[in-house]
Amino acid sequence: MNTENQGYPNFPARPPPSSSSPFASAPPPGVPPQSGGPESVGFRPHTRPFTPSGPPMAPPVGVMRPFQSPLVSQIPGQGIRPPPPPPSSNSFPSTAYGPPGGGSFQRFPTPPPPSGPPQTQTLAGHFSPPRQPMGPPPQSLTSGVPGGYASPPGTGFQQSMPPVNPSYPGVGGPQPSFPGYPSNQVTPVPFQSAPQGPPPSSYPPQTGGFSPHPGQQNLHPSYASPTSNVQGLAEDFNSLSLTNIPGSLEPGLDPALFPRPLDGDVEPNSFAEMYPMNCHSRYLRLTTSAIPSSQSLASRWHLPLGAVVCPLAEAPEGEEVTLIDFGSSGIIRCRRCRTYVNPYVTFTDSGRKWRCNICSMLNDVPGEYFSHLDATGRRMDLDQRPELTKGSVEIIAPTEYMVRPPMPPIYFFLIDVSFSAAKSGMLEVAAQTIKSCLDNLPGYPRTQIGFITYDSTLHFYNMKSSLSQPQMMVVSDLDDIFVPLPDDLLVNLSESRNVVEAFLDSLPLMFQNNVNVESAFGPALKAAYMVMNQLGGKLLIFQNSLPSLGAGRLKLRGDDPRVYGTDKEYTLRVAEDNFYKQMAADCTKFQIGINVYAFSDKYTDIASLGTLAKYTGGQVYYYPGFQSSIHGDKLRHELARDLTRETAWESVMRIRCGKGIRFSSYHGNFMLRSTDLIALPAVDCDKAYAMQLTLEETLLTTPTVYFQVALLYTASCGERRIRVHTAVAPVVTDLGEMYRQADTGSIASVYTRLAIEKTLSGKLDDARNAIQQKIVKALREYRNLHSVQHRLGSRLIYPESLKFLPLYGLAICKSTPLQGGPADASLDERCAAGFTMMALPVKNLLKLLYPNLFRVDEWLLKPSADLDDLKDVLRRVPLAAQSLDSSGLYIYDDGFRLVLWFGRMLSPDIAKNLLGTDFAAELSKVTLQEQENGMSKKLMKLIKKVRENDLSYHPMCFLVRQGEQPREGFLFLRHLTEDQMGGSTSYVDWILQIHRQVQQNA
Repeated sequence: MNTENQGYPNFPARPPPSSSSPFASAPPPGVPPQSGGPESVGFRPHTRPFTPSGPPMAPPVGVMRPFQSPLVSQIPGQGIRPPPPPPSSNSFPSTAYGPPGGGSFQRFPTPPPPSGPPQTQTLAGHFSPPRQPMGPPPQSLTSGVPGGYASPPGTGFQQSMPPVNPSYPGVGGPQPSFPGYPSNQVTPVPFQSAPQGPPPSSYPPQTGGFSPHPGQQNLHPSYASPTSNVQGLAEDFNSLSLTNIPGSLEPGLDPALFPRPLDGDVEPNSFAEMYPMNCHSRYLRLTTSAIPSSQSLASRWHLPLGAVVCPLAEAPEGEEVTLIDFGSSGIIRCRRCRTYVNPYVTFTDSGRKWRCNICSMLNDVPGEYFSHLDATGRRMDLDQRPELTKGSVEIIAPTEYMVRPPMPPIYFFLIDVSFSAAKSGMLEVAAQTIKSCLDNLPGYPRTQIGFITYDSTLHFYNMKSSLSQPQMMVVSDLDDIFVPLPDDLLVNLSESRNVVEAFLDSLPLMFQNNVNVESAFGPALKAAYMVMNQLGGKLLIFQNSLPSLGAGRLKLRGDDPRVYGTDKEYTLRVAEDNFYKQMAADCTKFQIGINVYAFSDKYTDIASLGTLAKYTGGQVYYYPGFQSSIHGDKLRHELARDLTRETAWESVMRIRCGKGIRFSSYHGNFMLRSTDLIALPAVDCDKAYAMQLTLEETLLTTPTVYFQVALLYTASCGERRIRVHTAVAPVVTDLGEMYRQADTGSIASVYTRLAIEKTLSGKLDDARNAIQQKIVKALREYRNLHSVQHRLGSRLIYPESLKFLPLYGLAICKSTPLQGGPADASLDERCAAGFTMMALPVKNLLKLLYPNLFRVDEWLLKPSADLDDLKDVLRRVPLAAQSLDSSGLYIYDDGFRLVLWFGRMLSPDIAKNLLGTDFAAELSKVTLQEQENGMSKKLMKLIKKVRENDLSYHPMCFLVRQGEQPREGFLFLRHLTEDQMGGSTSYVDWILQIHRQVQQNA
């Protein structure tokens, strides 16, 4: 179907059974088949078809055929594939219809040319017969709307295929193994992939009286071009055939054919053409770009229905967010729902009124904003109004959007100066980094700065500009904290620059011989709060040991193996003392955002300390066993980015959506001030937030749903601004369409946050099982959609849009917050990773879940040193030990760590060029440094380029040699997601588990 017969309406229902059955008898030998009639359409009724006498029919789709190619690609827009001839003994026939030859198959002479449209030549010379619109109208994007696009019907049957010459592009035998793979003596898997090219357009030209608002595209899906992966049910799915090896009970699976996200995160663009004025997907990503029309349909969508929002994401290259000042007219907003004016509002009454796209309220246009409309309803000044043409804008807010004058950027440092902090070198690195960033702190000359240090006592520093040296004041009473000289502890940086620099220079020396091992962190936190609560700002905490004195002191809970697997297991992963959550709530109320830098190699209860960052919109940086010689560069880069990146201060965020739906739950690092208002004292481009949607009404009657993200914040320059992102998505009545428009990256992000939250109230096993069960339910529902039209047999089927979801589900279960038990990750490491992953944008999170692994030794030997196109250099390979060649050099990159894996058979010349005289030493004692040769410089440039691709974190570089245990296993092998390690599940076993459970109740 997928085409329109112009001038004729779609058939409203399936034609009744009659003598002209869709499965007509095959013509007798010598009679050419009719290529233009309905018999050529691959329509398959729900009843078992009658098979007439004559030449035997080919087995139905989904049944294993002998000698079938493991990769069967469905051809777009094709009904039934004509029967190809058997292969000749010496050549491959150039056309499907050739002269009769040898073989046992029935051959047909060349049919006369049809009088209808010309035939379309397809793969390997096959001809696609013209398609006729027949069968029921699709329950797709526009069910029941005349002119809506039609999905192709389910393929009734598929003729048997002879072996295809593997030299033909796009078709062939088993894929070659990846470098380093041993030869797999297993039966190849028939893997069917969805067509890659766009389907033929079936959208009719606009014929009705619909006159859209000029400057916006047509909102109704039936009036827009189709998306590249919108297909009907004619084999519109991918499949893995999970059959047994003949004579064995073992499944014949070739892992090389499994889907893998080797291209990383692919941002969805399926509706970019249909809705070009939507905001970019890096700001707002829906889990599916097709919203269900009813609660019953939503209940069958077993995946999360929601979105991931990153309001301050860095703009795409060459696209800056436009700054708008409405001036005297004031900000144009809906009087009822407070939606900001956007590209999807419509103007009426000669331009004097505008209709809100969210609530349909008719609003008056202020006189200063008035513009005449042209004959098509387009505003005459549309080209000068970015807010009416762009999905993302930034609006300068007037004084009525301010509770108080905009605050200056404030950076306050709370630094542990106990024995371990000085000994590890943390004090020196932190002081040097802060000093080096003073010129680049946002908001000059308004920026303010202050310091408190602590061990068993609190140390305040007077940095008044009239002083030449800072004055230190010590408070030892931890039960009754007071702040000496409150006006001089937080100073203007431009006025007190010399005093601040003198303090940072002397800080490491003041405490280099400190032997105090106590930590009065709780009282120090209360003191910092007392200093900052007048203005707010960002509080950076440098904590090196377990808080041991005063309020908020913590005890050594550690990892008790006896607790794991019991109902009390989760208590280890939540804050022990309510003091920290209460302090976080107080800080949020007064616009104080907290970032925690934790350094100890011993237990420091990150579960409690991280609560401060969680509820104030901050993040946790964890450096276990910090040593300045090893971790110094990582701390320098990450602290410098934290201090110098553009920050939105005293922010609140709200997401509005159309009538009938609402956001019901929010997940991430923030405090929820009301049911839908997110409080973010400090937010930046590295923070993302997930949320889930709920349908409030039984049935949605609108053809589209609108979303608008609004972030009200204070910029570092002192302006109060509103960042607005607007998007629209169609409402559908077809569950298959929801699956086709699904966004795996967004779904994985929501799942990750839900799983981490589940570990805070239950067992790790429960969280892992919940992920698997959600995937199983979704794939089972998808299978049920197609089980009537197709014989699926032992195939595991899934939509093209979700082909990576099972692998990401496995990766979530193997991630640090959820993996294994107490032996697999320390409690602090597990909690720190959880706080970090709760805030990561989609792209960074997917890279952490399924990291990059690429081979570089062959590239290093090439003379070219061009790094412009990293894709050619960094050709990713699957995360499995089979991908590794013992004579190769590989780089593993998850965004937080870089691991260089040296195969034991790697050429000694390469190792010597890269490592110098230490090339044969134990690599745990070797530091990678640039050597005086071209190969080493080339590798260091590559590593620098990889780090520059994502500046949010600075990956440390580790060297590992094959066979060096336990270092290789801890740093590298256990992160190979597809392998079975320490009781975890391999990718193959995971797929088999999912498939068995899908088939149980299918």
